[in-house]
Amino acid sequence: MKKNVMIIGAGGVAHVTAHKAAMFNDILGDICIASRTRAKCDEIIASVKRKRHVKDRSKKLYSRQLDALDIPATIKLIKQTRTEIVVNLAQAFVNMSVLEACLATGAVYMDTAIHEEPDKVCENPPWYANYEWKRKSRCKKKGLSAILGVGFDPGVVNAYCALAAKHYFDTLDTIDIMDVNAGSHGKYFATNFDPEINFREFVKVWTWIDRQWKQYPTHSVKRLYDFPVVGRCPIYLNGHDELHSLSKNIDANSIRFWMGFGDHYINVFTVLRTLGFLSHLPVRLATGQDVVPLKVTRALLPDPKTLAPGYTGKTCIGNLCKGWKNGKQREILIYQVSDHHTCYQEVESQGISYTAGVPPAAAAILVAKGIWEPKTMVNVEELDPDPFIKLLNKIGLPTQVKEIKPGSQASFNGTVRALDVELAESTATVTVSAANPMIAVTGAPKKPGKTAGKAVPKKAVKKTGRRRR
Repeated sequence: MKKNVMIIGAGGVAHVTAHKAAMFNDILGDICIASRTRAKCDEIIASVKRKRHVKDRSKKLYSRQLDALDIPATIKLIKQTRTEIVVNLAQAFVNMSVLEACLATGAVYMDTAIHEEPDKVCENPPWYANYEWKRKSRCKKKGLSAILGVGFDPGVVNAYCALAAKHYFDTLDTIDIMDVNAGSHGKYFATNFDPEINFREFVKVWTWIDRQWKQYPTHSVKRLYDFPVVGRCPIYLNGHDELHSLSKNIDANSIRFWMGFGDHYINVFTVLRTLGFLSHLPVRLATGQDVVPLKVTRALLPDPKTLAPGYTGKTCIGNLCKGWKNGKQREILIYQVSDHHTCYQEVESQGISYTAGVPPAAAAILVAKGIWEPKTMVNVEELDPDPFIKLLNKIGLPTQVKEIKPGSQASFNGTVRALDVELAESTATVTVSAANPMIAVTGAPKKPGKTAGKAVPKKAVKKTGRRRR
């Protein structure tokens, strides 16, 4: 049995994880929220108390200031707080520092994203091999449990792959992970997670096709799919964290990741990227000052946490799996739907942060109970998916399984064709008004006798990444 949890980070995902952890603090023990800005930690604590989510009032819920890049300081805080489970929800730049602190103290390590270095983006696959997996032997030698990528994607979708292999298929052919946010936050443009982290992941598209890595231009392969509950949405082939471990641990011919983007998002992203505002490398101003354009863009965009109160609509994330069972072709969609407004009512958060923040709390509970105890470094698909999915069903993220007739309209064709064919079908057309820029978001009325350009409807897909805080 493990107890006492330290949540490192104070963003939207940490906000949700803290709420859920407090609801189960009779199992998890004391909860410390640590971040560079202690005031943000205190805001989360105030929200938890406002919603009366502290189950056992004899347990502590408190904050500490911490620079997680400072390994000695992190070691000291883990020891001082008697923390046995560390949930790293800070920016991915600190992953290796926090992992080193856990190796030094014996505390269980968990995160929700692959480690990143500030001067590198979308590293060559398998990305985990560049950082985390190099420390796997040390974790095994010390008997340290380190669970990587335990958000939703990566995280729950990895468990869906393991679930499919364990219960639904004898042989897997393809897995298409599809993630859409059919919600509306009412802003001209905003990201659902830290803009700096989100934009960095859209520089390259690495995908696993026919048991090999293939690279494609960003937003070059587009499909339309009719999702449960949220309906027909545009999705684009994308690179993502989970592919880097699933390609190693799940026996399937192709594993692809698709993310929903509306035309308006594609338009704004393309302009920002083309002008250089998404560059992660510093540029020198005429004043002699060096600035990172991406950090400037981040500072100009809304704080993702501020989107929650007015967010409407739903999210849908799932794995469409194809293969064979008992000698017959089979297709299933394993998926989860969340409602932004419902999430806000429960924990004062929007649905994107909710879906990413509940799984780390669930994983911490399984670790605390000794149900998940690998005593080495693992990705989520290497663990038994059943207790994880069962617990998520109970605490806010119910999973659905839909049987699909092979080759029917409900099926999905993720086969990537020749690039020139794909590019011809992946264009985005947006109506923009200089006098009223929000027309690009809400849609412009058509003039008689003319066809207006396609605009993102009110039920817009404003997807900006799942894996980050």
